[in-house]
Amino acid sequence: MIKKISLSVAVITKNEEKRLPDCLRGVSFADDIVVVDSGSTDRTVEIAKEFGCAVYIEAWKGYGPQKNSALKKCGNDWVLLLDADERVPAETAALIMDILKAPSADAYTVKRKNYLHGRWLKHSGYWPDRQIRLVNRKMGFFQAAIHEKWTTEGRIEDLSAHIDHYAFSGYHDMLNTLNEYSTIIAKELYQSGRRANALSPLLHGIGMFFKIYFIERGFLDGMDGFVTALTKAGGSFFKYAKLLELQREKNDS
Repeated sequence: MIKKISLSVAVITKNEEKRLPDCLRGVSFADDIVVVDSGSTDRTVEIAKEFGCAVYIEAWKGYGPQKNSALKKCGNDWVLLLDADERVPAETAALIMDILKAPSADAYTVKRKNYLHGRWLKHSGYWPDRQIRLVNRKMGFFQAAIHEKWTTEGRIEDLSAHIDHYAFSGYHDMLNTLNEYSTIIAKELYQSGRRANALSPLLHGIGMFFKIYFIERGFLDGMDGFVTALTKAGGSFFKYAKLLELQREKNDS
């Protein structure tokens, strides 16, 4: 029997039946696991209940608002925030349990190992990829519908520990994410008052490719690094192309 500690885990899901079980197995040391699902049509909800999670079904509101909703449903002040495609190694779990005996900060970052085709991408802008994952929920909140950011006036500390991230099963997943994220970000840019010109997509796309492939040494990740650079460049290109599209639709230059 694993000894549980006073810690909540918050996970937001949609159609994650393949990845959710491994995520939940890695946090069995927490006494409270909250899953907020946005309308799965597979066995995601049933799997979460089988693991003893508190499950809530809510319409999708964007990453930041959805995670804020999950935080409000947690039974403990300290919350470990995870995506269904993330895994907590045993050594990281042990460090978290030790830290929570006497926390010295209000939030903690961990490094994130990103995997593609079963291989750790050590470059391409994917390492150390620090993310705020352990937080005192009373000391902050998430902002932004995508690329959400934890906002707090409290102290944030960096941990040497890491979590594993299996975001993409292949290149098709990367392209799907490119399309989805570029649409959302274009809308956010427009609503914030940002505007693009005819050169914006091209310049941002070229700049992103140069950054990922050369500055972030994506070439050392082989074909996966090259495709990652292309995909991130495409994401940057299309978010500004879609911003231009929005401007034309609304006759706004």
